[in-house]
Amino acid sequence: LVEFPKAQSIYGYVGGVRKHTMLLQPLWTFILGHSSLLGSPFFPVIFSLSVYLSFCLPFLLLDLLSSRWALIRRYKLQPQSSVSWTSVWRCLVLTLYNHLIFIFPLTVLNWYLRPVQLPEQAPPLARLLAQVLVCLLLFDFQSFTWHLLHHKIPWLYRNFHKLHHSNTSTSALTTEYSGAWETLSLGLFAATNPFLLGCHPLTEMAFFVLNIWLSVEDHCGYDLPWATHRLVPLSLYGGARHHDLHHLKSMYNYAPYFTHWDRLAGTLCTQD
Repeated sequence: LVEFPKAQSIYGYVGGVRKHTMLLQPLWTFILGHSSLLGSPFFPVIFSLSVYLSFCLPFLLLDLLSSRWALIRRYKLQPQSSVSWTSVWRCLVLTLYNHLIFIFPLTVLNWYLRPVQLPEQAPPLARLLAQVLVCLLLFDFQSFTWHLLHHKIPWLYRNFHKLHHSNTSTSALTTEYSGAWETLSLGLFAATNPFLLGCHPLTEMAFFVLNIWLSVEDHCGYDLPWATHRLVPLSLYGGARHHDLHHLKSMYNYAPYFTHWDRLAGTLCTQD
C-alpha cells in the first residue's frame, strides 16, 4: 500500500477529490500572498467592518432612492417608513464603538494566545460548502435559543436586547445596532463553530462573509426579487420579511435565518 503524506490525505489526492481541492487553490494562493495581513491582530476587525459596510452600502443607496422612485419603494417591507441620516449615523457610531472598544481587544488577546496557522493547501470545495452549511445551521440554532431567552426573560430583554428593538422598522445598518453583550455573544457563536469543526481558514472566511450578508439582508427592509428566501424552497428560509415581522411583532420569528426552529416552537409568523 502506498501511504500519502498527512497534508495530502487531509485535502484529498485521490480521484476527483484532488480536482475539488485545485478549484480553490488559486484563490487560496492569492490570499496567502497577503499572509502578513491575515496574521495581523488588526485583520479580524478590518475584515468584519469592511465586509459589513460593503454589504450595507447598496441598501443605503436604495433607502436614498426609495423616497423618489416608486419602483424601489414597492419592494420596501414598510413603505411608510423612511431612514433618516440621524439614525444612519447613530447606528454607524455604535457599530464602530463596539468593534474598537470590545471586539478589537479580544481579537488581540486571541492573536496572542492562538497564533494564526495558514496551511499551504486549499480545502476541497465539497468540504468547504458542507462545513459552511453546518456552521450556518449551528449559528441559527444558537441564535434562536439566545434570542428566545432574551425575549422570555424580562431582565435579559430590558438590559441587553431592548436596544436592538428600538427600531421597529429595519434598515441595513440596524443589523449591528446592539449593545456590547449582544454583539459579543453572537460574535462568539460565529467564531466558535468553525473552530469546533476544525475548519480551514478559507472555510472560516467564507462562513463569516455569508453570515454577515444574511444578517444584513435580514435587516435590509426590502423584499427583493432575488432575496435568499426566494431561492430556498419549501419556505425553509425566512429572510427579510420573516425578521421584519419579528421587529413588528416581537413574540414571533426568533431564528435569524431558517424557519424550522420557530415552526417547532410554535413561534413562526408568516404574515402581517
